[in-house]
Amino acid sequence: MKGRVGIVGAGLAGLTAAISLAERGFDVTVLYNGKLEDSNSDKIQAGIALPILDGDSISLHVIDTLKTGLFMNDIDAVWNIISKATEAYDFLRRLGVNFESVELEGGHSRPRVFSIRGETGKHIMKVIRERARELGVEFVNKEIYEVLIKNNECLGVISSDGHEYLFDSTIIASGGYTGIYRYTAGFRGNLGILIGDYIRKGGIAMDLEFVQFHPTAYVSPDGDVILISEAVRGRGAIITDSRGNRFVNELAPRDVVSRAIYRKLLEGEKVYLDARNVKDVEKSFPGIYEALLKKGLDMKRDRIPIVPVAHYSIGGILVDLYWRAPTRRLYAIGEAAASGFHGANRLPSNSSLECVVGGLEVSRTISRDLEKLGRLKDINLETVRLRNPSKLGNIDRLRDIMWSYVGLERDSHNLMIAERLVNELDILPQIKTLALAIIKCAAERKESRGVHYRRDYPYVDERLKGHSLFARGECRIEGIKRHGV
Repeated sequence: MKGRVGIVGAGLAGLTAAISLAERGFDVTVLYNGKLEDSNSDKIQAGIALPILDGDSISLHVIDTLKTGLFMNDIDAVWNIISKATEAYDFLRRLGVNFESVELEGGHSRPRVFSIRGETGKHIMKVIRERARELGVEFVNKEIYEVLIKNNECLGVISSDGHEYLFDSTIIASGGYTGIYRYTAGFRGNLGILIGDYIRKGGIAMDLEFVQFHPTAYVSPDGDVILISEAVRGRGAIITDSRGNRFVNELAPRDVVSRAIYRKLLEGEKVYLDARNVKDVEKSFPGIYEALLKKGLDMKRDRIPIVPVAHYSIGGILVDLYWRAPTRRLYAIGEAAASGFHGANRLPSNSSLECVVGGLEVSRTISRDLEKLGRLKDINLETVRLRNPSKLGNIDRLRDIMWSYVGLERDSHNLMIAERLVNELDILPQIKTLALAIIKCAAERKESRGVHYRRDYPYVDERLKGHSLFARGECRIEGIKRHGV
């Protein structure tokens, strides 16, 4: 056995890493909370962006990514990830994933989103979980609330009931933090707890203020959120107001479409997605069609009322090109990581590409690093620390605060209110730390760029064209070029 690796999170990024590490001879443990199917990866609709068809190219995909990210992307990260698209495709095909169509999504200049009936994640994750089990990856159902760090070295993680899980290398693949908003298209348990804990312990986070809202979601009267894939618009669905008038380019970047809808809603208008002209919509997008049908809406007959919802957190734990955090033996991949790939706005379906590439790359990084660092001495899988179980606290109140004051549009007044209200909350310290960090970075970025929009600074300020770094209670805007961490 080459070493023991712990992975927190059982989504696409975490299980790609688990498979790659297990195939390299590592002893791999995946820690997750709830049901395995509760990951955001299972909710992937359109698919994975791959520039591998005739007429497409890596450079075209890079340009689309940079344009959508308002050129705040880390250029090395963009080339590094997109140039490995064929590796990601071969990995999924080797496991038995069979794509059925290639879709066009907003911001893409070519159809390059490889899809399976508008419910791609469900099919990919079924295959990937089966392979992980075949390789003997251990799955442990636990709430993980802390990273165990000593002398700038990660020794493992700690669960909410006080158990310590010790590893030679630890990967955080626990997802982002859109669950701290009232309405989210993802898993509501994605609260960014480990990101917040890492910040509390002196770690560096990047670009926390950049939270992407998906423009087309149906929120039912009972509060259920049904995301309607961008690929539906790629097939010809349109967005209209209550009078049937189109008011936005449906395939513009998500921040543009979301804000256009949001402003219509503020005017008291209702906004609809009209897919009645999409051929065979029930066959092309069966998951979405059936979910809406259960709510009494037929996409072939009805216009669907829509609102933007929190969808993807671009910020996270700062990592280098090889997915290392500044803390030794600690790595982050997927939505938990901030690689600089997405810039100020995420190009649709780039995140699933980043998950697969990151999972494959981090296994190679750990292999190299452990040759130099060696294994931790006298490591045990589990010890017990005496402590009281951790409680989340008033998470619903936090969701309301973040939605009302730190949502699609922000301003100085509302951010000050949000900071005061969050400070007064009785809530898990890790979550409070993260929420305050988001608010402080949103306040520091006195401009509007990508998914971060300030009513009081409704313009791009080129002096702030750089990543925000949060550490030790302070947020600052740094230069855009990074050469490692």
